[in-house]
Amino acid sequence: MNFDVIVANESHIGYAQTICDEMFISAQERGTGIARRTPEYIIEKMCAGKAVIALSEEGEFAGFSYIETWGHRQFVANSGLIVNHKFRGCGLAKRVKHRIFALSRELYPEAKIFSITTGPAVMKMNYELGFRPVPFAELTDDPEFWKGCQGCTNFDILQAKKYKMCICTGLLYDPQEHVALKKLIAKHNLTD
Repeated sequence: MNFDVIVANESHIGYAQTICDEMFISAQERGTGIARRTPEYIIEKMCAGKAVIALSEEGEFAGFSYIETWGHRQFVANSGLIVNHKFRGCGLAKRVKHRIFALSRELYPEAKIFSITTGPAVMKMNYELGFRPVPFAELTDDPEFWKGCQGCTNFDILQAKKYKMCICTGLLYDPQEHVALKKLIAKHNLTD
């Protein structure tokens, strides 16, 4: 099956409610509480060029993810990765994840990109992109980010641990680490 995986814009605002509904249903199925987003919030991300949407050949919503910035744009989160139930199992999540990661690097090349997740598939995709597991202390300390966890069934754990740990795994991509690695490889004439 072919999909267009593109940066979302104003022409995609008609999909906002469907995206929100899919996020809610998926969170309920997993028994977790991802941050509830309104259609207006999704539309704002689309209009700002900070979202990726996947569409089927017939123009049906297939997948989505968006970018949030924290700590004065020093940190970027790739959030809300979702694939329509109808299109799961065909590698679309990976394509959306790779495109939102690339968009994050294009828009915020110096920012650290992070993710918190309990999902093994998301962890694997992040590892493939160069993320590493980190303690929450290495993630943004912006209180607005942590407010997004309030809808999660594990929020009481996060609060009890003073926002330093939870059930989720924190993952971080630091562009400076990758620059240093490339320099080391070049210095020692190593190959990837």
